[in-house]
Amino acid sequence: MGTDIEDPKMTAEILEEPWRLFRIMGEFVEGFSGLSRLGAAVTMFGSARTKPSNRFYRLADRLSYRLVDELGYSIITGGGPGIMEAANRGAKRAGGKSVGLCIDLPMEQSSNRFVTHPITFRFFFCRKVCFIKYASAIVIFPGGYGTMDEFLELITLVQTRKIKQVPILLVGRAYWGGLIRWMKDVVLKRERNIDAADLDLFTLTDSIEEAFDVIRRSQIHYSILEHPESR
Repeated sequence: MGTDIEDPKMTAEILEEPWRLFRIMGEFVEGFSGLSRLGAAVTMFGSARTKPSNRFYRLADRLSYRLVDELGYSIITGGGPGIMEAANRGAKRAGGKSVGLCIDLPMEQSSNRFVTHPITFRFFFCRKVCFIKYASAIVIFPGGYGTMDEFLELITLVQTRKIKQVPILLVGRAYWGGLIRWMKDVVLKRERNIDAADLDLFTLTDSIEEAFDVIRRSQIHYSILEHPESR
């Protein structure tokens, strides 16, 4: 038996769909408006579950502080706890702009207390665009599915020349090492699904000094989504 297209509930849902576009446009307008005045910024990703006692929390805090204090960057995070809180904390301690792009979720609705510039999103994809649109570098600390998603999407966008290449730093050799070995041994060597040069799109490090130096030497102050081939 077919579905009744005159069902009132279904009709209301169909009529609602076009208005969803305006909500999406509104999120992009708010995000672009708020972030376009930041100046050069570094986006930091990592687990919301990382505790202040964890060394990666402390490293994120220190790196964020130095990027703001010594190089004048703004810091962009997801605005939640864990690594995000640590990065926002370092930025605020240094007197810089500490941005939190929060997502409206049952378990993560409000920004951490170190965010000075909060922006809240309903749609994940709008938020993801804003994470990278105004970033001059990306630093990725250990994290779960969301963090891995951001990493793989970033290197895909660079590989396909949809965004400009900027420093992408993976912090934590022991944490990320298994994934990188699999990419080398299976994805590259055995299956030949990527090129050797694709493994040069990011830097794996344990050193905050190295991460800081890579970003300092790059000093790329532009929107990485403005690649000519993406227009």
